[in-house]
Amino acid sequence: YENGLMAGTSANAFSPDLATSRGMIVTILYRLAGSPAVGASDFTDVPANQYYSDAVAWAAANGVVSGYGDGRFGPNDPITREQAAVILRGYARLNGKNVSAQADLSGFTDAGQISPFALEAMRWAHAEGLINGTSPSTLTPGGTATRAQAAVLLRGFCENIIFDH
Repeated sequence: YENGLMAGTSANAFSPDLATSRGMIVTILYRLAGSPAVGASDFTDVPANQYYSDAVAWAAANGVVSGYGDGRFGPNDPITREQAAVILRGYARLNGKNVSAQADLSGFTDAGQISPFALEAMRWAHAEGLINGTSPSTLTPGGTATRAQAAVLLRGFCENIIFDH
């Protein structure tokens, strides 16, 4: 909030326990990038003049996001842990960061539940200490993050990946 990456959900509320949406995560990264000028996105579910519209257009144009593959982005859908890993890895790559680190996830009983599109990103995020287990034996790749959890994840991402490497 102090650095302008996250805004409140109203004039006097942050809503830390509210689920973080895909649009929220992309908007935070767009602000981190300096909110550059962009055109409209091609996603059928991203209308103009929403708080996330420019952010989604920027993220798609720069390869940070690709949507669901059916023309939709799902800006109001809660973001999953594996989707967050993919988006953060895309942003790190866009910023010239080395994203080749790959942790062994075989110690997690639910590693087989990671979607194929997210496997490398989850290995990277775990190797970098961004996404750890939700227990000693589980990663919960399909689990969602609250705004407070997203703030912690993004702080670690900024401090350890974007401004450190």
